[in-house]
Amino acid sequence: MTHSPPPGAPRARIPGPKQPPPPYPRIRAGLWRRCLAGGLGLWVLTALVTYATRSFALLPTLILLGGFLVPVTFVLWAYERHSRDLGVSAILGCLLAGGALGVLGASVMEYHLLRPSLSLFVGVALTEEAAKLGALVFVLRRQPGIHGTRAGMVLGATVGLGFAALESVGYAFDAAVAADGVDLRALLETELLRGVLTPLGHGLWTAITGAVLLSHRRPNGRFRLVSPVVAAYAGVCLLHTLWDSTHGAAAWIVARLVDTGPDRQPLAQGYLPAPTEVRDHLFALFSIGGLVLVSLLGVGWAGALARRDIPWRGTP
Repeated sequence: MTHSPPPGAPRARIPGPKQPPPPYPRIRAGLWRRCLAGGLGLWVLTALVTYATRSFALLPTLILLGGFLVPVTFVLWAYERHSRDLGVSAILGCLLAGGALGVLGASVMEYHLLRPSLSLFVGVALTEEAAKLGALVFVLRRQPGIHGTRAGMVLGATVGLGFAALESVGYAFDAAVAADGVDLRALLETELLRGVLTPLGHGLWTAITGAVLLSHRRPNGRFRLVSPVVAAYAGVCLLHTLWDSTHGAAAWIVARLVDTGPDRQPLAQGYLPAPTEVRDHLFALFSIGGLVLVSLLGVGWAGALARRDIPWRGTP
């Protein structure tokens, strides 16, 4: 005969099945938006304080904030949306190691292979795109499970933005150093321009080549240098060349329009030999128009790759 326990008696708790810990730390949705807004506000505040006090001790903070704000914001977005599938190590590795290796590789190749000429833009595009693609392969060489168009586009863009961040820091330092001291205005203009254009340049180009490369990766992790990969690399190099030569081409067009005769020097260096108000306006119009056209071509290409990938359609 059994007796029910009296009311209020302690009951034994049966432990439920333990849930495995999440494979990656969870973050609140929208962190990348808060990072972008907060980082931009901090950059503006630092610029105002530097300009008002002329305390150049803040220059490293200003340069690093301007160079890394957009790339870090993208990485937070990728971490929030894709870290479960791709892994935190792959995303961070592509940003840091991929960006650093890409810059180093491109610098070494450009130093030994390139000389100032009209073909310089082509050589820069070939070396930089090859260095970034090699950096992506190096980071993912021991992660055979990562493949597909979506993964290649996200990680390729991360490598490109890491490359662009370090390159932007270098350009900002060059713009700040002038013969008569620190040129704060040139520094701010350089960081603003590169901050806006970075996602449409290196990030977009490496996203395209990364998407094609990883979409043809073998299940065992081996990369294949098939014809679509070569074609994507050649096409991206063409976009890169057009982007870099936009200023020179605009100078050449303006020289033809005002009947000063074509000159090789404006095309090579990207400046007007005898600037006037009309020439300045025309130069700005053709320069910005050329950048917009090249950007639209790259965005359309990346969009076509994304639409052809069925798993991408279910990605939030």
